[in-house]
This record gives sequence, C-alpha cells and structure tokens, in this order.
Amino acid sequence: MKILAFDSSGMTATVAYLQDEVLVCEYTVNYKKTHSQTLLPMLDEIVQTLGLDLETIDAIAVSKGPGSFTGLRIGSATVKGLALALNKPVIPVSTLDALAFNLCGHQGIVCPIMDARRNQVYTGIYRFEGLDLKTIGEPSAMGIEELIGVLDKIGEPTVFLGDGVPVYRDNIDCAMQTAHTFAPPHLAMQRAGSVASLGAVLASQGVMQTADEHVPEYLRVSQAERERAERIRREGQ
Repeated sequence: MKILAFDSSGMTATVAYLQDEVLVCEYTVNYKKTHSQTLLPMLDEIVQTLGLDLETIDAIAVSKGPGSFTGLRIGSATVKGLALALNKPVIPVSTLDALAFNLCGHQGIVCPIMDARRNQVYTGIYRFEGLDLKTIGEPSAMGIEELIGVLDKIGEPTVFLGDGVPVYRDNIDCAMQTAHTFAPPHLAMQRAGSVASLGAVLASQGVMQTADEHVPEYLRVSQAERERAERIRREGQ
C-alpha cells in the first residue's frame, strides 16, 4: 500500500511517504514557520526527489487532532484538497496515538503530552502488547497535576514525549512519585512516518473516509469560541 502522510498538529510540520511497509521518505521541520509555508513545499520536495506520481498513491493519512487549532485546520485543508483532486481516501489518525507509536514496542506506559495552554495538556495513556498499541486512558485535555495523579495510581514506569515535555518537565519531576523518563529528541515530536505506519494499520481495519467526511478533532473549543461564549453569558446577565 502506498500512503502519503501529514502531521501539522503542533509546531512540527512533517510529511512522509510509505510504500509496502517501507518508509521511503520523511521530511520534518520543527521550527517557527507557519504550516502553510512548509507543508506543500515539503510535499513538492518528496515528489521531486522520488519522482513520485501522486496519482499512484492509495490513501492519504493525516493527524486528525488534538493539537493546535490553526495547525490542524491547515493540515486538514491541505489533505482534503489533495484527496479531492486525486480522488483518494483519507485515513484519520489520532495525533496522540501517532505520537505514542513513535515508541512502538516500548515496555511500560507511554504518555504523550501536548501543551494545551492554561496549565493543561492533551494526553492519552498507552502501552504496547508486542507491536500493538493499546489505549489505557482515552485522549483528553486535562490539567498536568491531574495527569500526574492518574499515572501515579497506575504506578508503572512511564515515558513522556511531545511538545508538552519542555513546558511541564519540571512539574513532572517534582510531583510524580512513579519512575519516569523522557523520550530522546528524535522520538519526542510528531513524525509523519508514525502517522503513515499507524495509518496503514488503520486502513487494513477499514478505517478510512472521504475528503468530505474528514474533519479535525479538537477535544475542546478554541480560545475565540470560549471568549465568545463568555461574552454571550455576560450579556445575558
């Protein structure tokens, strides 16, 4: 199966091409540029380098969220446009599942954390049974202190990864009682290769949708929506 994959759910912008379980190419930039400036040039670089005919791909995998509202919208719009133009299905992949999949085969608890601001993280709790990813705690937005409490109750060695680590590492080290570590830099951030690999697993299970059906999953409302709701509440008093 030939899968093109995108992840723009955080600061990292990343595009990959997977063919027959071989990661042929992956292009990742973790730098302060908008994804609208980086995703399509990275795709063009892959196409030019490989001489890839996009008509020959079977599906497009995309990180569906949670994550940055703007980043997810840019990724979603990019993938929907490509899928419509190429008449290809979309494979929606959880950002947190894909992050956890960076550590495929790890022994112990895997806990991706993405900075959701307001002292909260987007997170999920996982473990691997062999190479199979198993969800212990469903993806959610929660306070970092609450997450530490949940993990301490589980009481198993835990590895953290994601862009929430630099923000909350000191909190974790100070408050968490259970043994824990942090993933090395090359595995700590979003990788389109993981989105593609997990996308292939999902595709084999029939988890695909049309471009029209695909929408990002934010897990919580945006700041603009929260402020609008608060303004309406105040005006109604």
